[in-house]
Amino acid sequence: MGAPDTSMADPINGKKIALGVTGSIACYKAVDLASKLVQAGAAVDVIMTQSAAEFVTPLTFTAITHRPVVRDMFEPQSEMGMDHVAVAHRADLVIVAPATAHTLAKIAWGLSNDALMTTLLATQASVIIAPAMDANMFDHPATRRNVELLRSWGYRIAGPTEGRLASGLTGRGRMLETWEILGHAREILGRNGDLAGLKVVVSAGGTREPVDPVRLVTNRSSGKMGHAVAEAARDRGANAVLVSAAESIHHPVGVRVERVDTAEQMRNAVIEECSNADMLVMAAAVGDWRPATVANRKLKKGPSDSWSIELTKNPDILAGVKSEGLIKIGFAAESENLLANARDKLLEKGLHLIAANDITDPDSGFAVETNRVTLLDREGVVEELPLMTKYEVAHHLLDRAAPMLPKRHEE
Repeated sequence: MGAPDTSMADPINGKKIALGVTGSIACYKAVDLASKLVQAGAAVDVIMTQSAAEFVTPLTFTAITHRPVVRDMFEPQSEMGMDHVAVAHRADLVIVAPATAHTLAKIAWGLSNDALMTTLLATQASVIIAPAMDANMFDHPATRRNVELLRSWGYRIAGPTEGRLASGLTGRGRMLETWEILGHAREILGRNGDLAGLKVVVSAGGTREPVDPVRLVTNRSSGKMGHAVAEAARDRGANAVLVSAAESIHHPVGVRVERVDTAEQMRNAVIEECSNADMLVMAAAVGDWRPATVANRKLKKGPSDSWSIELTKNPDILAGVKSEGLIKIGFAAESENLLANARDKLLEKGLHLIAANDITDPDSGFAVETNRVTLLDREGVVEELPLMTKYEVAHHLLDRAAPMLPKRHEE
């Protein structure tokens, strides 16, 4: 089959986004944010305050967005000069990043003395505000009051987080990283998607079974595929819950994460979350075996040149999930007999759909950003997908699964 059309997978694609940039050293992050929005397919209108232009030149944003930067409502030849609410009316989303303490106060008081403030007053689009300021400023009662007021109006306050600040101090005031702001944007823009109102449970990562307080039995799974599925479900409006054993990977914005380590912990969390779920996507690499006994102290190396550990079988999570009508999707990571093993797993575990991938392929194995999968369903349809990002694979998987949900409700 040919490559699937994934152009509409990202809810940012095709949207008109107004990016307000105010006077903070964090302006350099706004440059990266503008670039990533454009790469995702958005048309980005940058609105800069006069103080923001002291940190980054407007030409930088023009070069990235290929659109003129708005700086002054009263420039005779500018779009804002002719129609001072033009950007506000066409925007699907407004992001203010960075937003200084001064900016938060101006928004809260409803001032409209520049192009950005006028846009915020005139727009009916959702608004994300990413604060950035020095230590103690965000926690000042005046700032906290302004933030709570903006939240009560429905504005999304994204951050700030703690860390080292430009002043050299350490505290709460760092603007969120680009991937976090993009996560907020995707969650908001995708909230009316085809999975809106549905609960999707996703598992991710490789489970870890302790041998003693130091050693454990695990596998090579990074959790990237499961995290991508959770993000894709979020971006289609689902209430996404991620049961994750992954450690060295950021948790997706807007996804509730239940952290687990062992297969037993994952089984309990998955069964509990699936009691009221619409779909389960089991992307985790769950260990088949665990040590029969776990030492409560570190086992010392003895004189012998060998050491044997008795293993006992872990419970089968997918086969054990019995929620009536639940759409169940699995993954089969195989090193041989790919389709035969995946088909057996599909039938044995009562799955609606399974994604099979060859882990010996370096671009579709563990800990990489891409995957090449073959989808098999109950009706015997086999669909071989080309190499794609894991996020694209996740959307294609949900494309196949979404039509199954109305059948479930009709039944």
